[in-house]
Amino acid sequence: MDLPILSSLILLPSIGALFLFFTKSKSENKITAKYVALFTSLVNFFLSIYLWFLFDQTTSAFQFVEDRIWIKGLINYKVGVDGISILFIILTTFITPLCIISVNNSVTKRLNEFLIAILVMETFMIGVFCSLDLVVFYLFFEAGLIPMFLIIGIWGGARRVYSAFKFFLFTLLGSVLMLVAIISIYWITGTTDVVQLYELGIDTKYQNLLWLAFFSSFAVKTPMWPVHTWLPDAHVEAPTAGSVLLAAILLKMAGYGFIRFSLGLFPSASEVFTPLIYTLSVIAIIFTSLIALMQEDMKKLIAYSSVAHMGFVTLGIFTIQQQGIEGSIIQMISHGLVSAALFLCVGVVYDRMHSRLIATYGGIVTIIPKYAILFMVFTLAALGLPGTSGFVGEFLILMAAFKDNFLVAVLASLGVIIGAAYMLWLYKRVIFGKLINSELKKMIDLNKSEAFTLTCLAIPTLYFGFYPEPLINTIEVSIRDLIDTYNFSVASKQ
Repeated sequence: MDLPILSSLILLPSIGALFLFFTKSKSENKITAKYVALFTSLVNFFLSIYLWFLFDQTTSAFQFVEDRIWIKGLINYKVGVDGISILFIILTTFITPLCIISVNNSVTKRLNEFLIAILVMETFMIGVFCSLDLVVFYLFFEAGLIPMFLIIGIWGGARRVYSAFKFFLFTLLGSVLMLVAIISIYWITGTTDVVQLYELGIDTKYQNLLWLAFFSSFAVKTPMWPVHTWLPDAHVEAPTAGSVLLAAILLKMAGYGFIRFSLGLFPSASEVFTPLIYTLSVIAIIFTSLIALMQEDMKKLIAYSSVAHMGFVTLGIFTIQQQGIEGSIIQMISHGLVSAALFLCVGVVYDRMHSRLIATYGGIVTIIPKYAILFMVFTLAALGLPGTSGFVGEFLILMAAFKDNFLVAVLASLGVIIGAAYMLWLYKRVIFGKLINSELKKMIDLNKSEAFTLTCLAIPTLYFGFYPEPLINTIEVSIRDLIDTYNFSVASKQ
């Protein structure tokens, strides 16, 4: 019997978490707990690389499919991957061990429980990207709220309880409608199997309402303007590892959902609502970029920049063009790497000075030069400099947007300029200038674990900037098939 590789990827972090749960959380066991969590997450990462190695890039069909009856006649536990989902699984397994390494410096109390929350979170995130049944997808999608709620609410800052509840309520309320839509889909078609639903199609008369119900959930999770306000609060209060997981992976679930379900299941409705997505995406890109310019808190600035970057993602997805959707996926992968790195960079100086305010810093380039160099790499990647992964995604998205709607593309391009302004302004004020604050002279440069995590993120950021071919080859066939199916469905309904 073949190894159930996807179930292994999903379950392994939870097994590690279970082991930690039964480990006594005494101070002498802290190092053991870190090593157990790190070992578990690294095994999962190498398993996902093995999955990528086995993956057949020439077919758009779902691979490594596991289909087991869960509730007879109702729900099947069905998982599988295609070119669209496999990269997100690798991103998840790559970011998780880096989060665990970063814990060295930021989390001191209840370390065992924190590591358990991260590992359980990994299980749910991988489950989201593997699910080929709507109910299974929904369960994984919503379950991810619980560990993140705990991470913010227990280990967060002064306003952690407020931020945790705001995050929880926003995302939960959005998802209630999606649950109603999934029940409706089962009532209309008699199945929640995603592959079967692709083949059957959903009657056009139901699509608009179902699309809006799914949209309500994905828009909050992305987050799109105007339901983005929970994100800056969550980021500011979350511990560094929590911010990294939230920015790098949690936001990508919604982008993935738009591609897999909004386009795949409701093509006619997607056609109808494309102007709405364009409008909200452009507002998100420009409006939140302008807000980012006004921020005095480093975490808030990066949080608002995430909303702007995800605006590019939604714009690219709904161009319904090869370049646009490829660009969106590459942008999500790139943003996962770069935003994770930026939050880790903020965490480095916060651990030393206990301040996130930009005004606290200035002139630290001479004090911590290694930090300044790595921070510069990620700043330039965030503003989309050619030679970084951030450029590839944004360029492809804007190319597709110019083909589809010239005005939208021009307005989105303004966002790129404003993005460059706030990122360079942040870097200038933190790194350069006069060393006014004498306390900064006591700062020490990156330690081994900090340098390691940031270097691990810098390498793929630069590598995929110069050579995005491995990413494009993986996703190309699946996206082409999705667009062909979409165009056929739209044409046949006219």
